[in-house]
Amino acid sequence: MPEPLTLELIDQDAALAEDPTRADVLRRAVAGGGTILAGGLLIGGLPQIALGRPSARQDGRILNFALLLEYLESEFYVRAVAGGALSGALLAFATTVRDHELAHVAYLQQALGNDAVTKPAFDFKGTTTDAAAFTATAIVLEDTGVAAYNGQGPRLRRKTLPAAASVVSVEARHAAWIRHLAGKRPAPAPFDPAKSRKQVTDAVAATGFIA
Repeated sequence: MPEPLTLELIDQDAALAEDPTRADVLRRAVAGGGTILAGGLLIGGLPQIALGRPSARQDGRILNFALLLEYLESEFYVRAVAGGALSGALLAFATTVRDHELAHVAYLQQALGNDAVTKPAFDFKGTTTDAAAFTATAIVLEDTGVAAYNGQGPRLRRKTLPAAASVVSVEARHAAWIRHLAGKRPAPAPFDPAKSRKQVTDAVAATGFIA
């Protein structure tokens, strides 16, 4: 278990605690990233990650960005396990990863406290009730999650980076595991790509899973 991640660890200079206005920035992390798109799609509200010097405020925005992705993944696996379409090795994978993703959600929620973004509603469009669709979707979600963490990790402060690294390494194992079950190469390339916030939000928006 990694070192407990707390808002105090993120904000060790106590700048947010001393300044309620700055603390409010974390609470508005999602709203501050943009407006809600038509139809209630929350993607427009994903935190805006500035290309600035690492800071407590930026750490909070990135962790909320990660939390939204973990909400998506955890709910996907919760519904897949409950749906009854999976069996054998695929069910074992989904059950294990479900528990991991729920732990990631709890970990990030604890770190952010009252500043954690609210979980949106999801519509997985039948991908959790069909084994083939589940497998294909899980590969995309896991690969996207790894790329998102890789893209935002360098923007974290050194104090916060180990916590994110402890999550992304597990996500990479998930990606390799589901690729193996699908008969694909677990590690298709010598280096994992990093994706920007825009690339990740565009990819998630394209799924239509956030209802």
